[in-house]
Amino acid sequence: MTNEPAAAAAAAPSEASAAASELPHDATTGAGHSQASFWGLLIGSIGVVYGDIGTSPLYAFREAVAAATGHVPGVVPSRDLVLGVISLILWSLILIITGKYVLLLLRADDKGEGGILTLVALANRALGKPSYVVALLGMAGAALFYGDAAITPAISVLSAVEGLKLVTPVFEPYIVPITVVIIVGLFAVQSHGTARVARFFGPICIVWFLAMGIAGLLHIWDDLTIFYAFNPYYGLVFVANNGTVGLLALGAVFLAVTGGEALYTDLGHFGRKPIQWAWFMLVFPALTLNYLGQGAMVLAHPETLSNPFFLLAPSWALLPMVILATLATIIASQAVITGAFSLSRQAIQLGLLPRMAIRHTSEEHSGQIYLPAVNWGLLVAVLALVLMFRSSSNLASAYGIAVTATMLITAVLAYFVVRRLWQWNLAVSLIVMVPLIVIHFIFFGANLLKLVDGGWVPLAIGAVILFLMITWRTGTRILADKTRRIEVPLVDLLKSFEKRPPHQVPGTAIFLTSDHGYAPASLLHNLKHNKVLHEHNVFLAVKSADTPRVPEGERITYEKINDRFSKLIIRFGYMETPNIPKSLIACKKVGLKFDMMSTSFFLSRRHLKASGKLGMPLWQDYIFIGMAVNANAASDYFHLPTGRVVEVGTQVTI
Repeated sequence: MTNEPAAAAAAAPSEASAAASELPHDATTGAGHSQASFWGLLIGSIGVVYGDIGTSPLYAFREAVAAATGHVPGVVPSRDLVLGVISLILWSLILIITGKYVLLLLRADDKGEGGILTLVALANRALGKPSYVVALLGMAGAALFYGDAAITPAISVLSAVEGLKLVTPVFEPYIVPITVVIIVGLFAVQSHGTARVARFFGPICIVWFLAMGIAGLLHIWDDLTIFYAFNPYYGLVFVANNGTVGLLALGAVFLAVTGGEALYTDLGHFGRKPIQWAWFMLVFPALTLNYLGQGAMVLAHPETLSNPFFLLAPSWALLPMVILATLATIIASQAVITGAFSLSRQAIQLGLLPRMAIRHTSEEHSGQIYLPAVNWGLLVAVLALVLMFRSSSNLASAYGIAVTATMLITAVLAYFVVRRLWQWNLAVSLIVMVPLIVIHFIFFGANLLKLVDGGWVPLAIGAVILFLMITWRTGTRILADKTRRIEVPLVDLLKSFEKRPPHQVPGTAIFLTSDHGYAPASLLHNLKHNKVLHEHNVFLAVKSADTPRVPEGERITYEKINDRFSKLIIRFGYMETPNIPKSLIACKKVGLKFDMMSTSFFLSRRHLKASGKLGMPLWQDYIFIGMAVNANAASDYFHLPTGRVVEVGTQVTI
């Protein structure tokens, strides 16, 4: 069976937490607000939503100053340089995180859900029709997320473990091996689920942010002129007066806001107010104090530039800080890994990727899922990056391009939403959105300067994923068109049964189909080879909606054709995993009752042959066929009872 992709087909990063439940959503107060308190949601958002951005102080300021000084060891940064970098970091947090995400995009929800996928759906709604350009932007953002998902665990864990060098130089040769062990362990436990670990995400991150804020506060007094950094003049003058070096530093500054997309993506799991309160009450103050403290300390003691974050801590607190940082980076990495699982499920639902095995790791929370193929693929990519770059400073060159591109895409899509859907007047829309688009474009251009030094890595990963998405989307369309030309209209087939009815056998047969207008191939082959027809026959189509979830009252559509035949449509949202048997139980509400012991499911399995003459080159046909062959079986994906499934093979040339 083939899922019908939504018109707005474009998957996007969903960095959904394993801690987040799939309870009724409310865009203001969050998921499961009737069962979880506001403060519980707030604590959970601190551990998940802000995991990535909360580990940026480990390397963002250090790498920005290093880029501004040309990565020359021992160079003493000038006061204007330090103030300029800190000013750029602070105003990036204010404009991009606070302005764009916390105050603006958190209000752009689709039935409580957020993320770039939501913007794609909203933008198409605003335009009044599906747009291939909007879909392509969404696919590009989704593809680039995979590049970010590979780099985040590598750079985060490396930067935390590197703190061991400050405890004792003896650890230096073991930094990479220790990082590898931690990363392998992190990916190895994914199949067991993260519900238990999730309970500790919030409390650990609260301690982490408090420790960061206090460490920074202790050193602000080293040089109180650091408060001049709140004046954007220092940041603007620094970029204007330093040419290419200033842009390189700007590219490193962006490391301070790389977790911004999680704010919007996790809207449906925690709600707008808990995320906003967490930002203003704890996260933003802690980040601000820490960056100010790092800047003041470097102004007073330039020799601390080698690792300003960990040198903020007193000598007795250094080892605990390294341990806490390692835990925080694991949490940040966990959020990205879980997001990759959720993103992949959405892409599958929207017809952008082939079916993959999806396992639920929690009986209570359907959002906690595990995709083996994605998990092990990410592990290989992360380990390759660690072994290739071997330090967080080297990885910083590869980090940022994918995130800036995704943020630029969300800014462009957001313009259509505020202008067309929210009906802001043109002047207000331009005044609010154009500066944000320009800022993101400048950051993207600054990060492109790192292309040769490693920035090509996330772009290469994103390009491969985007190519596979386009190939799968195009191939399934060609396959559907080819199949349609050889199918028999259902009306004609039913008329033929009136003239020459086949032999009838007891029981119910469910034939999965993608189009109720034509007879399923599995029905035709069953008649051809077995020459029988069941007592009751149901033509079942599974549809993917362009909304996160489908209300139970709208999930089932039933139409009775005659005493022996009926049509059934089951709809699932792009955040849901299709489960046909469970949905069939709900059919009692529309007068249908299924006895699974007397019900058989008929599926058509296509064996594809490449021709290179129907829309794609021959080599791309083979790639599509390879993806199709390795796709998870429809019976497994839809959770059909294995003993009640009949698969009929057909050969199709594409």
